[in-house]
Amino acid sequence: MKPDAMPTADLMVDEVMRRWPSTIRVFLDFRMRCVGCPIASFHSVDEACGEHNADASAFLTKLQDFARASA
Repeated sequence: MKPDAMPTADLMVDEVMRRWPSTIRVFLDFRMRCVGCPIASFHSVDEACGEHNADASAFLTKLQDFARASA
């Protein structure tokens, strides 16, 4: 992955949290209990949003904001 890459909807949840640890706060703010979940390495961000009834567009924007701020 490029150093300047940003989280995308098709990345696995676990990969996002490992690559950009600051995004864990976003998962918690959206009441998504993905931190430590064994399914996190199998669900994409988009799939997780669907499972948790979260607005995928708003969630992804917030993920990218947090990832950008930690760069």
